[in-house]
Amino acid sequence: MKQQNIMKTKLARITEISKERPKEIFTSIYHFMNKELLIMCHNELYGKKTTGLDGVTKAEYDENLEKI
Repeated sequence: MKQQNIMKTKLARITEISKERPKEIFTSIYHFMNKELLIMCHNELYGKKTTGLDGVTKAEYDENLEKI
């Protein structure tokens, strides 16, 4: 949970900077990307949507998520 709060804080800061300075250029936000963030974002997705471009549903993806 602590990691999740840290990630939300970092993403909120990026959002804040973007709103305050619309012409700001972020050269890289890759360092914010990690397994925990991707899982957190996945878990926030609504599960009843259509499949992705690859034809995989959220439920199918859930089955393999822990293997990452």
